[in-house]
Order: sequence, then structure tokens, then C-alpha cells
Amino acid sequence: MENEVFDHSLVTTGFEIPGYTIVLNKGVVKGIIVRSRSILGNIGASFQTILGGNISLYTQLCEKSRDDAYNLMCQHAKDLGANGIISMRYDTNELAQGIAEVLCYGTAVIFNKN
Repeated sequence: MENEVFDHSLVTTGFEIPGYTIVLNKGVVKGIIVRSRSILGNIGASFQTILGGNISLYTQLCEKSRDDAYNLMCQHAKDLGANGIISMRYDTNELAQGIAEVLCYGTAVIFNKN
């Protein structure tokens, strides 16, 4: 499975995927990212807060952090020989002012198509 692409359609927050049967549980997998906001990013976001609405600089930072954590989790599952993940979740914690941890985790499984 090393050269195969991980099938992201087999990642779910649920406990099953219709049309597939779980044949093996490979255990918990995770991806963790710790990010800080840059000073320039904070300055730009400060200007955006004056205008109100979406603070796109922070939105982009959050999206990038979640994507990176998700991709690490999927790689972990692939390394275990899994082809899917059930019960996928995100957790976020602020470790210090301006430094956040994003954790993506789930249960790696092997699915067979029905």
C-alpha cells in the first residue's frame, strides 16, 4: 500500500460507511500540529477586526492546521496498512498565547466493499 493513494472517501466521523464492511481494526491514529501566529499575521488580522466580519488570515491558518493534522492522521493509518478511518474527530487547545495545538484522530480500519 506504500505507493497507493489513501482513499479519503473512506474517512468518516461515523462508525461505518454504507456499502463497506469493517474487517479489521488497526487501532487509534492521530495527526498533531502545533502552530503559532506570526507577528505580521497578527497585525494583518488586527486590521481585519477593525472592519468586522471574517478574519480571513486566521481562517486560513486554522484551515491549514486542520488539513495538516488530517493528512498526518491519514498517513499514520496508511502506514498501519489501513484503508479507512472511522470516528474521526478534531481537538484544539491553546498551549500558550498565540500557540495552538490541532489534533486529528480516529480509528484506523480495513474496509472491504460489500
